[in-house]
Amino acid sequence: MTTMETTVLENINSPSDVKKLTIEQMHILSEEIRKGILNRVDKIGGHLGPDLGIVEATIALHYVFNSPVDKLVFDVSHQCYPHKMLTGRKEGFLNPTEHPEISGYSNQNESEHDHFMIGHTSTSVSLVAGLAKARDLKGENYNVIALIGDGSLSGGEAFEGLNNSSVLNSNFIVIVNDNEMSIAQNQGGLYKNLQLLRETNGQCENNWFKAFGFDYIYVEEGNNVEKLIEAFNKVKDTDHPVVVHIHTLKGKGYEPAVSNKEWGHWSMPGLLSQNSSSNGTVPECYETITKDYILNKVKEDKSVIAVNAATPGVFWWDEEFRNKLGKNYTDVGIAEQHAVGYSSGLATGGAKPIFGVMTSFIQRAYDQLSQDLALNNSPATILVYWGGISSADCTHLGLFDIPLICNIPNIVYLAPTCKEEYLKMLDWSVEQTDYSVAIRVPTCNYVSTGIEDNTDYSILNKYSLVSRGSKVAILGLGDLFELGKSVKEELKSRLGIDATLINPKFITGVDEELLNSLKSDHDVVITLENGTLDGGFGEKISRFYGNSNVKVLNYGADKEFNDRVPLDELLTRYHLKKEMIVDDIASII
Repeated sequence: MTTMETTVLENINSPSDVKKLTIEQMHILSEEIRKGILNRVDKIGGHLGPDLGIVEATIALHYVFNSPVDKLVFDVSHQCYPHKMLTGRKEGFLNPTEHPEISGYSNQNESEHDHFMIGHTSTSVSLVAGLAKARDLKGENYNVIALIGDGSLSGGEAFEGLNNSSVLNSNFIVIVNDNEMSIAQNQGGLYKNLQLLRETNGQCENNWFKAFGFDYIYVEEGNNVEKLIEAFNKVKDTDHPVVVHIHTLKGKGYEPAVSNKEWGHWSMPGLLSQNSSSNGTVPECYETITKDYILNKVKEDKSVIAVNAATPGVFWWDEEFRNKLGKNYTDVGIAEQHAVGYSSGLATGGAKPIFGVMTSFIQRAYDQLSQDLALNNSPATILVYWGGISSADCTHLGLFDIPLICNIPNIVYLAPTCKEEYLKMLDWSVEQTDYSVAIRVPTCNYVSTGIEDNTDYSILNKYSLVSRGSKVAILGLGDLFELGKSVKEELKSRLGIDATLINPKFITGVDEELLNSLKSDHDVVITLENGTLDGGFGEKISRFYGNSNVKVLNYGADKEFNDRVPLDELLTRYHLKKEMIVDDIASII
C-alpha cells in the first residue's frame, strides 16, 4: 500500500489502464503523478522540472500508442518519471525509500516498457532509428517514438540521428519536448528557430525539422492532454518520418521550479521541506575556489574564458558568476564534442580556455580530446569534476576518466590533493603554452594544508616524496592520498613498518628516477586510485616494475558498471580500506 493518497493513479498498473480513462480522470491523474514526482525528489532527490513538464504528454502517449509493442524511448531519461509511474513502477515514487530498485533512468531490466538503459543525452533519435530499421528489415509493423527535449537537440548525435532517420521512408515519430530550457538556459541558433516556431504557431517558413526532411506538427498547448491526444492520433501509424513539436512548461505544478527553472532541473533530497530555490551561504570548497580563481584571472587577463556544456550547476557557475564574466563565458549547450574542439580553437587562437565538465560526460568527447586537442598540442585547460568511485547510477559513474585521458599522448592529467596544489596546477595550466592539460578536481571534502605548493609543473612526471621509509611504498593519487596516509599509519602501528609515502600528482606519466630509487630497499609498492584499474595509473607503475623483484599491488575499482551500489560496499569489494590493504601487505611481506 502507499503512503500518498491517490484516486486514479492507484488503479493504474499498466498503459492498458490509461486507455480506459476519461479526460477528467486524466486531469486528476496528472496532478497525482506530479505529487509522486515531488515525493520522490523530496525523499531521495532526482530530476524535477523536466518530469513535471512532460506529465500530460506521457499520459497522452500511453493513451494513443500501444506500449511495449509500440516502442517509446525517452532521451537522457530526464523525462521518464511519469512513464515509469504508468508502467507498473509507481511505488518507486509513492514510497521511494522502500523501493530503491526503481532507478531515476530508463532501464530495460526494470520493465518491458523500457528498451534501453539511458542516462546520457541526444541518443534517442539514433536508438529509435535502429529500432525502426530492424522493424522494417524483419517486416514487422509497429510505431517507434523518440521523445527528445530539455536541451538534448543541441547534442551532435541528435543531428546525426535526425539526418539519417529522415530518409527512412517508414514509420518514425519524434516528439520534441520544447520547454524553452536545457539543463540551464538554451544556447545556440537551433533554439532561436524553436522560438520562431513557437511565436508563429509552427507556421514560419524557416523550419529546422522540415529542412531535414520531416513532416511537422506543432502543439502550442503542450500540457493540454486533449490537444496532445489529437496530435498523437494524427501521427499514429504514419508511413513516413514526422516531428511533433510540443511546447511545455518546465516545472509545471511546482512554482519554485517554474520561477527558477535552472535550479529546479534536479534536486537533492529535502526539496519540499526547504520549499525554496535559495542555496544560502556556501562554505569554501573546490567549486567556490574555482569560481573565485576564474573571476580574478579574468580581471587580470581578458583572454581567459570559462567554457561549459550546459551543466553550469555542476560547478556552481551560477547566473551571477556567468553575468560577471560576460563575453568571457561560453555555454555551448549539450555538446561536449564541440566544447573540446572549441576550446582547442580558442587556445590555438591565443585565448586561455578553462573547460569545466563532468567526468561521465567527458567520455562523450574522446575523439576530440585525441584529435582536435592533443594531436595539436592545444594548451587548453580541462577541469574534470565528480571523478571517482561512488554510489551513482550506472549511467553517471565517474570511474573511467583516468584510463580515458591518461593514455592520450600530449595530455598532462593532474591529480591535486589539496587547495594549494589545485590552485598551483590551475595557474600553471592556464599560463603555459606547451601542453593540453586536464585537472581532476578533488571530490573529497575540502582540504587546505596552509602550505604553499612550490612544485614546478613544467617539469613533467616528478612525483612528490612526502616521507621516505623502507620496505613498503605507498602512492596515493589525488583523492586517495589521505587513504595512503592512513595506510602508512596502520603499517607503522601493526607491523612496525615505516612506509614511504608518495603524492604522484601526475596521472599521465611515471617518475622513473624516484621509482628506480625504491628498488634497493622496498619489497612492495602499492598504488591507490579513485577510478578503474584497467588502463589506469596503477598499471603504469606495475608495468614499470614488471621485470624487477618489487611486488606491486594496485587498488582501485574493477572494470564494471555498478548501479547505485552503496559506497561502503564498493570500498569493501575493492579492498580500499586501510585494514584490508595492510592485511594484503602483511600476507606477502
